[in-house]
Amino acid sequence: MDASHALAQNVVNIKFQDIPAEAVRAAKMSILDTLGTTLAAGTLDDASHPVVDFVKEGGGKPESTIIGFGGQAPAWMAAFANSTMAHALDYDDSHEKAMTHGGIAIVPASFAMAERIGKVSGKAFIAAVVLGQDLAFRVSLATPKEPRDWHPSTVYGIFGVAAAAGKLLGLTVDQVQHALGIAYSQASGNRQAVSDASQTKRLEVGFASMGGILSALLAQKGITGAVNSLEGEFGLYKVYHRGVYDPAVLTSELGKRFEGVNLTFKPYPSGRGSHSSIDATLAMVREHDIKPGDVESITVFKASTPAKVLGEPVERKRRPENVIDAQFSIPYTVACAVVRRRVGLREITPEAIKDPAILDVAQKVSVQANPEFNKFKNTFIPGITEIRTTGGKVYSKRVDVTYGSPENPMPKEVFKQKFTDCASYAVKPLSGADLNKVIEMVMNLENVDDAGAIVRLLG
Repeated sequence: MDASHALAQNVVNIKFQDIPAEAVRAAKMSILDTLGTTLAAGTLDDASHPVVDFVKEGGGKPESTIIGFGGQAPAWMAAFANSTMAHALDYDDSHEKAMTHGGIAIVPASFAMAERIGKVSGKAFIAAVVLGQDLAFRVSLATPKEPRDWHPSTVYGIFGVAAAAGKLLGLTVDQVQHALGIAYSQASGNRQAVSDASQTKRLEVGFASMGGILSALLAQKGITGAVNSLEGEFGLYKVYHRGVYDPAVLTSELGKRFEGVNLTFKPYPSGRGSHSSIDATLAMVREHDIKPGDVESITVFKASTPAKVLGEPVERKRRPENVIDAQFSIPYTVACAVVRRRVGLREITPEAIKDPAILDVAQKVSVQANPEFNKFKNTFIPGITEIRTTGGKVYSKRVDVTYGSPENPMPKEVFKQKFTDCASYAVKPLSGADLNKVIEMVMNLENVDDAGAIVRLLG
């Protein structure tokens, strides 16, 4: 029997009280983090307004809130807009081993469904998010970790959205399995969007969020999907991975271990592969008080794939043409760490990428491949950063575990600060009272009667 059946059983059978406290905590952090990145994109991402305009122009039944902009749209369209914005700044959480983002598709979709259904309790909402993320991560973790030509967060994320939406709808095991099959018919997304620095990079996650909701709703209506969506003759693993996968990973400790506890949260709004070099650079410039004028050269050593993705073409990485270029540039983000001693939302803007002080240092940054790092399960994470000064001193720092990972977590207060900072860029100014109420509701979500009330405060 296809593993999708066991996964569907798990989605239906697990209740809030079955979920460990650490998994509940991780889900809350993912929810707050996702709400923050969604709000910030309203003014900092140039795709947000056109996407929201598109959704509003379509009209339809007002079911779910468009975060930051206000107004309501059909659940699947609100999820499309909100998920697109959640991923726009590349500031969202991810599961490093699964190489898949966690909150951006599943959290907005869950909120959209909670509002459509009405009066969904915080406990039910947490369970849906935990189970949706766990399923998406397992589907991804079962695959080889070679560089992928598609966007994992969309290809695997849509299964997680279908599961979360199905959980909230109270679907049966058969219906959830059909929802996963319907989701498989829509699973897509590619890395060309990143190579071309196109806005579809963020839209792909919106498609997954929208498609996952549609999958669950269609299954509820009796529409059938492939019941062998994962392991069938033309299932996900045959089509995407030529049959190479580890089936044990899909169901190992299913219902007892929840992969959301392994989420990494971003302290910097850039591609995760740049974070080890940012961590190292910030540590060295602060410890040794290195000024921009002190820098003769900076060399960053990464595994082969991230060295190419985040370091080439050299001129474009040193002088980004747009914000997306900057988000996926080691030279630019490292230069920000030297010049401004921070890499935050203010550093990833159309104005910041033209800052001559940052660009001057970026010209001195080079990225080189280090074959040693190719042995890591997630080759994008480890790195060595070397700063050579005009005075002849050389400082070097290696980072294998980045800040924000489960092994080096951000404190709860940092999550609150990040959310508040993100909210300061919202399209519609939000009162301190409302922001504090949102934080309080998310942190105590298991005691909330209506999870949808959270996003209505942000509409």
